[in-house]
Amino acid sequence: MLKIERILCPIDFSEFSTTAFDYACSLARYYEAKLFLEHVISPVGATYPYYVLPDAAVATIYFDLTADAEKRLQEMVNEHAQDGFQPELVVHKGFVPQTILTFAKERAVNLIVMGTHGRRGWDRLMMGSVTEHVLRKAPCPVLAVRKPAHDFVDPKQGDEIIRLRKILFCTDFSENSSAALEYALSLAQEYRAELTVLHVLEEFPGRELQTKIEGIEHQLREPIPPDALDWCTVKAKVRVGKPYQEIVQLALEDQTDLIVLGVRGRNAVDLAIFGSTTHRVIQLGPCPVLAVHIESTA
Repeated sequence: MLKIERILCPIDFSEFSTTAFDYACSLARYYEAKLFLEHVISPVGATYPYYVLPDAAVATIYFDLTADAEKRLQEMVNEHAQDGFQPELVVHKGFVPQTILTFAKERAVNLIVMGTHGRRGWDRLMMGSVTEHVLRKAPCPVLAVRKPAHDFVDPKQGDEIIRLRKILFCTDFSENSSAALEYALSLAQEYRAELTVLHVLEEFPGRELQTKIEGIEHQLREPIPPDALDWCTVKAKVRVGKPYQEIVQLALEDQTDLIVLGVRGRNAVDLAIFGSTTHRVIQLGPCPVLAVHIESTA
C-alpha cells in the first residue's frame, strides 16, 4: 500500500506556488500526511554581486527577509488552509533548488508539490529553472502545478479544497511506468476518481491497427487490481501519434484533473531526453502533472 507521509511544498509567493499550496493541502488531508511549507532566501551576494556588503548589513538583511517570509507564509496558511490545518513553516537561506532538494532528502519527503509557469514564444517549452532542476534531481515524485485550464477549487464543497475527478495515467510499459501506476491507483482510490490508462503508439501499424489496439487495451488493463473497480471507473485508451501531443489532447478532451507519468532515472542519458514527453506535457498540458521516477542503476 502506497504511503505518503511527508509532503514538501516550496513557496516563492507567486500565484503558481499559491495554487500548488492548495493541492499540497488537499493531498496532506487525504493521506493524513505532514506538510512542510518552505521558502528559500537566495544568498545576498548572488542577488547583488556588484555590492560588497559588510557582515553586519548582510545579517540584518537576512533577519528582515526571514521575518517577512515567516509572516507571509503564515498569512498564506491563514487564508488558504481549512479547519485550523497548520503545516510546518520553514525558511532557509541558500541556492533555491539545492536547498529544496537537501531539505527533501533530510526529512525523507515522499512527495514534492511545487508551482511552475508557462512561457511564450520561442521559450514556450522551457520551464522555470528551479522547477526543472528539482524535477530532475528530486529523491521522490514531484507534482508540477501550473494555473489549471479549468478550476478544481469549488467553494461549495465545504472542506473539499481540490476535486480530482479524472486522472490520466500514461504508460509505455516500462519499469518506470509500473512505479507510476501505483501512484495513479492510490490517488484514484483516495479521491474516488475516474482513471484513464493511456498508451500512445508512435507508429501507425497499418491494416492491423484494430487488432493491435485491442491487444494493447488488454495489456493496459492487466496490471489493474480487480478490487480497483470497487472504488473507481477504469478506462483503457490507445492513440497513435507523438506521445506528448496525444496526452495533452486527451487531457483537454476529457477535462482531466491530473496527469501521472513515469519518467526515467537521473543518469546522463536521461538529462538529454527529459525535455521530450514529460517536459512538454508539463508545459503544454491543461492540468498538474505528477512525475514519478525510479532510481536508475545505469
